Amino acid sequence: MTSESASGIVERLLESVPESQLQVIPTNGPVQFDVRPPGSKSVTNRALVCAALAHGTTHLTGVLYADDTVAMIECLQALGVTISAESGSPLEIVGSGSVRRSISPHLDAKLSGTTARFIAPVAALLADQAVLDGDEPLRRRPMGELVTAMRSMGAIVEGAESENRLPITIGGAGFRGGTVELSGDVSSQFISALLLSGPVLEDGLEIALVSDLVSAPYVEMTTSVMQDFGARVTTDGQRLSVETTGYESPGEYLIEPDASAASYFLGAAAICGGRARIDGLGTDSLQGDIKFAEVLEQMGMAVTWSTDSVEVVHTGPLVGVEVDMADFSDVAQTLAVVASTATSPTRVTGIGFIRAKETDRISAVVTELRRLGIDAIEEADGFVVNPGEPNPGVVQTYDDHRMAMSFALLGLRYEGITIADPRCVAKTYPGFWHDLGQISSVS
Repeated sequence: MTSESASGIVERLLESVPESQLQVIPTNGPVQFDVRPPGSKSVTNRALVCAALAHGTTHLTGVLYADDTVAMIECLQALGVTISAESGSPLEIVGSGSVRRSISPHLDAKLSGTTARFIAPVAALLADQAVLDGDEPLRRRPMGELVTAMRSMGAIVEGAESENRLPITIGGAGFRGGTVELSGDVSSQFISALLLSGPVLEDGLEIALVSDLVSAPYVEMTTSVMQDFGARVTTDGQRLSVETTGYESPGEYLIEPDASAASYFLGAAAICGGRARIDGLGTDSLQGDIKFAEVLEQMGMAVTWSTDSVEVVHTGPLVGVEVDMADFSDVAQTLAVVASTATSPTRVTGIGFIRAKETDRISAVVTELRRLGIDAIEEADGFVVNPGEPNPGVVQTYDDHRMAMSFALLGLRYEGITIADPRCVAKTYPGFWHDLGQISSVS
């Protein structure tokens, strides 16, 4: 696949989406639908890295085409990895076998934190030298702990202005591995980034966590995908060890649907009433965000599980809950919106680290709920949402795809909800407005 064709798929999905504002039209009644969301961004980017470093050719089915995955594809291509496909066909990756090339590429992670963190060790493995950069919001996100860890493992990493931020220059001739200490409560992406490089490091890899791990399911997802490509990873308390096995292509690899995206459809049934079934996600899912269905069950929804599906049914008024979302924080904004329609307050804790995401997600969600007249309280590590009917208004999205998609759900039930910058959903789900239109209408 050329970079233009990957980007072109995203652009086609956005063709009918306006630039400035989009108004959501209420459903005027309960919803009834089955849906299979697009492929998981998190699994797609992990599988792309494993396939790129592997021996052999891999065909990825169910790949998500969105800005974050296009960023990863383009960075891997810049590092000399051959990636090709046509829209609707499996993505073909010809593995590099982790052979270093005499190249000095410029790597643009755009707005993708996952790409920036994961590609840094890959660049140290595959290129003589590489410059890694991204758009301005990504430049504000921390990289310091990963940079320090890579240096301790033999890489040369230099920052243009700040060693804690992009852009950075990476030289990896001495990147050999070994034992490294990492905090578990900053970003699980730093841990996953190093784990993904582990099987091809000459000295192997051992990570010693010096604090409790947040977003543990994301690390478990990483090790699961790695093992599907032949890696051997062991955990012992606060230590994770990776043997120098290399990666071997499994030939065909299926990407499961995105559980974060599924939360919007589950949330639609919670807000509007009715029933929603998610196909392709169930008890066998790799993704922690599927726990959102369990929270809806605590709030009063009837939930039915199978190995590859989950169905929620609205059976009566929702009640507020108190929940620690440290392990599935990407659906906290969805819960905030659903919580406004409950009969009692909801308190979310354990997510202070999401202040360093695309935006300060705690402050943003509270600000926008208040803008619509809903009482919400910002706390150090979460928020409280009190029930209330929103006023009509324009929701600011802060260049954050999850703000746009979660607040759109209010528009399925209430008149006058307009979403600013609706095209920001391209980061992880460029077809969102089309798929939402299958439930309601947008204009």
